[in-house]
Amino acid sequence: MACMEEQRAPGQWGRYRPPWRSAPGETEPHRAHWPWRTTVLLTVFVLVGTHFAAHSQPLRVPLDGYARVLLLVDSVLLLWRHRYPVAVAYGTATVTLVYLAAGYPYGPVFLTVAVGCFSAVVAGHRRAAWGAVGLLWAGHALIALWLYRWLPPSGDKGGSVYQEIGIAAWVLAIVALAELVRVRREQWARERADRAEAARRRADEERLRIARELHDVLAHSISVINVQAGMGLALLDSDPEQARTALTTIKAASKEALGEVRQVLDTLRAPGAAPRAPAPGLDRLPELVQQAAAAGLTVEIEGEPPRLPPGADLAAFRIVQEALTNVVRHSGSRHARVRVAHDGDTLRLRIDDDGPATGADAGGSGKGLAGMRERAAALGGTIEAGSRPDGGFRVLAVLPSHTREDR
Repeated sequence: MACMEEQRAPGQWGRYRPPWRSAPGETEPHRAHWPWRTTVLLTVFVLVGTHFAAHSQPLRVPLDGYARVLLLVDSVLLLWRHRYPVAVAYGTATVTLVYLAAGYPYGPVFLTVAVGCFSAVVAGHRRAAWGAVGLLWAGHALIALWLYRWLPPSGDKGGSVYQEIGIAAWVLAIVALAELVRVRREQWARERADRAEAARRRADEERLRIARELHDVLAHSISVINVQAGMGLALLDSDPEQARTALTTIKAASKEALGEVRQVLDTLRAPGAAPRAPAPGLDRLPELVQQAAAAGLTVEIEGEPPRLPPGADLAAFRIVQEALTNVVRHSGSRHARVRVAHDGDTLRLRIDDDGPATGADAGGSGKGLAGMRERAAALGGTIEAGSRPDGGFRVLAVLPSHTREDR
């Protein structure tokens, strides 16, 4: 991901910058590489190809040492095409123009200009590429249509307008191909960046999900343990049997908490693997009632829990669990009511207590309520929580009973 961050920069490229593209005026020697192999192959091809092409052009100036130096310089310039694409594009065009003005034979010398301008376009310097090929074409047209009278070889008849139009068509084809490659590479870079962003977003969502699971499991179980521990300490001398019952409840609550935490951690260690135990759902409401009773809270259940898909069932269970935990921790009431209503594709959960609040965090801590809202929002539902007009506190959850994935 760090690599992707380095590739992003503001400017004409928008949000993403291709890895082969550097900002104007910016040099990155640690990224650019030296294309030795391709440059050597192109140099050999240009030198050998021009040598053979000269045999079929007896009217041109024969190849000599100066011509071979020009061909060699023109090809070796391509070594810098990734680091300095603009300079290489203009350099190859200028050297090629000097070679043609000297009257030497036509041949694969134009290939160096094509490669140089191609690299400039792919790197994003399309104006420089157009300027370089425009310089070469204009210079060649000037030589072929006018200056040939004073330039070697002697007796040259020059070229025609149609010949220059054909050369211009080839130039346009080369630049158009380079533009096509550049656009395609930018598209690949954006797709890679989008995939990396999606992977990071999925990882963030998974971390939030695990954090919510751990919070809900630990908050509920530790609240029960805290109440029972206080009760056990208070009754240790006066009522040892009741203290023993409290310790038994602590043992059961801690065992259940460890089991659920282990299940969450198992999914973290082996992503994508099937969980070893089924996720809790509304069918475990009786267990919540028993645990709440062990903490001194009487809970009444109204309505019959419907059969729900796993995602909605787990979210509904955790919302009820967190709401009852908040009653135990933050309400002076020892009585709560849970109403379950299922109407078509909508599940409504209402958790009421009679209050009053025992502290500033009436109805629960900010993290608990935020976790419930996140669970509901993940399914496309809503959570309303607040004080009732007649006292106490109410949590109202409205959830779709079928998510898109379930459908």
